[in-house]
Amino acid sequence: MFLRNLKEPVSSLKGVGPGAAGNLARLGISSIGSLLFHYPRDWEDRSRHVPLKDWNKDRVCTEATVLAHDWFGFGRMKTLKIYVEDESARACLVCFNRPFLQRQLPVGCRCRLYGHFYFRYGDIQSTAFEAEPVSERGMGDRKWRAGDGGGYGGGRSPILPVYPLTAGLSQGILRKLVNQALEKFGTSLEDELPESIISRDGLFHKPDAIRAIHFPACMEELERARKTIIYEELFYLEVIIGKRAMLRRIERSSGAVAEKGVLTEGDLSPLQLGLLERLPFCLTPGQTEAVREINRDMDGPFSMARLLQGDVGSGKTLVSFLACLRAVEEGGQAALMAPTELLARQHAENAARLLEPLGLRIAFLTGNLRTSGSKAAGRNHLLKALACGEIDLIAGTHALFSRDVVYRDLRLVVVDEQHRFGVIQRQAIMAKGCMPDLLMMSATPIPRSLALTVFGDLDVSVIRDMPPGRKPVRTHLAKESNEGKVYDFVRRELEAGRQAYFVYPLIEGGDEAAHMQQDLKDAVSMAQRLAKEVFPGFSLALLHSKLDEEEKRRTMDAFRRGDIKILAATSVVEVGVDVPNASCMVVEHAERFGLSALHQMRGRVGRGEDQSYCFLVYSDHLTDDGKKRLMVMLENSDGFVIAEEDLKLRGPGQIAGVEQSGYLMLGMADPVRDVRELQRARNDAFEILETDPALEQARHCIIARVLEEAAPFTDTGL
Repeated sequence: MFLRNLKEPVSSLKGVGPGAAGNLARLGISSIGSLLFHYPRDWEDRSRHVPLKDWNKDRVCTEATVLAHDWFGFGRMKTLKIYVEDESARACLVCFNRPFLQRQLPVGCRCRLYGHFYFRYGDIQSTAFEAEPVSERGMGDRKWRAGDGGGYGGGRSPILPVYPLTAGLSQGILRKLVNQALEKFGTSLEDELPESIISRDGLFHKPDAIRAIHFPACMEELERARKTIIYEELFYLEVIIGKRAMLRRIERSSGAVAEKGVLTEGDLSPLQLGLLERLPFCLTPGQTEAVREINRDMDGPFSMARLLQGDVGSGKTLVSFLACLRAVEEGGQAALMAPTELLARQHAENAARLLEPLGLRIAFLTGNLRTSGSKAAGRNHLLKALACGEIDLIAGTHALFSRDVVYRDLRLVVVDEQHRFGVIQRQAIMAKGCMPDLLMMSATPIPRSLALTVFGDLDVSVIRDMPPGRKPVRTHLAKESNEGKVYDFVRRELEAGRQAYFVYPLIEGGDEAAHMQQDLKDAVSMAQRLAKEVFPGFSLALLHSKLDEEEKRRTMDAFRRGDIKILAATSVVEVGVDVPNASCMVVEHAERFGLSALHQMRGRVGRGEDQSYCFLVYSDHLTDDGKKRLMVMLENSDGFVIAEEDLKLRGPGQIAGVEQSGYLMLGMADPVRDVRELQRARNDAFEILETDPALEQARHCIIARVLEEAAPFTDTGL
């Protein structure tokens, strides 16, 4: 039986009544399988003797004698103090909410003591400790004792698991329940990995891995169990990704879409050559290679599924326009979806400027159009033209996959800033065509470890070089108390005819009720201060997400023209704002933003020929760890390096919208920490799928069974 098939209710265990079952449910534990899947977050090695005198070097682990009891406080606040002594020193145990220890640890008894100690009021003290009489066995719990090696799980080990807890549960209760579950069900667990992999890598069989992850006999056994479970989780993650990639190829090769022919003898089609001839510059080597890879995919026998990633300003949009030309030249339509109306409109304007002279018919669709009057009539006319094939390329927001939007022949879907869209949204736009090609773009470089998981079924193109002539943005860190110097510098840039951004974490001061955020500057009030007190001689405008879309458009148009010199905004300017004359980016409370967001905002400047600057203004009270984090921005301009650091600090979910659920939930593996195991698991999974796509060989039948059991949980879409 597989671990997740242990559906026996946890209430079948001794000592689990309605109250305990409710407490366990808050941890997501309702069955024996979910209990055994509740892995420890840490392990305490109690095999090493650490006397009381070494309390400041490590956790104390010693055998001591109870010398005396004392109490302090009154009434319900009355608290027990127990004085103990080992061969090296005396200490005081402060027993908050544990008066029962007076009976369990009487004066004169010997006890095993483990915990964190500190020095206060002239004594070595502890409030976070475990102590019990050396002779106590206790209700079949097999508690650790001095002299017998201790431990749960048969009393074999002094290494104890430390579990995530909730109110009403203790480490002792969970250890006891897990031990019961292992004794009753642990030996019946089946392996979920092929025997060949288990033997090759020296992994544990499933029963031994689950036992050892909870109650290891030694640290070496624990490490082997961790290695087994981590590899197994990553292996099946990559198997599912590989199956998803194969399914996409099979659907395309089944003939759902007419076979495409090669349009030219070279790498580029006539329309693509026409666009390049009109450009006043040449593609970078990175752009050229990306176009070649995309063209090969679009000419292939199955749908393209490619991620195009590159640093801010590397020219991804131009590459996507060339892909759109390829789709249109084959007689189809292309849709370019962006997360904000501001960015979608900019794409539409750039497409009109570059592609309409080549004969393409461009349209812009947003969900913000009114449903009455001339705008409604205009929308209806646009939708009819789109359905009849009179529009070649349409740019827009989520409106592109609205129910009333119909395409005549959607051949290519481009998703910009893909991490801002969920899986369901990407599926919805893809469903508008018959297995169209998919090109996802990300201006937030995606670390290798994340690309192997979230985008493991996609081919990846990377643009690492930048257009010639661009100067690196100079980054400076400044304390909030020194922001006057920043203002002086920006003023000189403004006087030289250039423009500046000021970015704040809040729209208005009242937006955040938490008292911790009352001192944060906001865009609305700071726009007034900047205009009246700091830069009274320069035109200034405000931009944030709550403004009407038409007002946003007018503001950005005025900023691009240079009519507005200063833009006070929130992180709405993080993407899609391209103003070559802007040379200064000032981010207030920079510690409140993720590193990737800061890198994106820094990329809004440095898009022209002038030297540009980014000032990250941080709180005077920022911790040393916070300063080290901002130093990553100061020391690095490579978005890939910054993305790796951001991933370490924030985790994959917050960067890419990764949500784990059901069978795919990683209990032990960490794609960032375990990237080498991830690569090894990916190689194994893809090699197996290439040689045995249907998993029909006897040696792979275990994989097919696991996938069949996991089917309800693994339909994660594109």
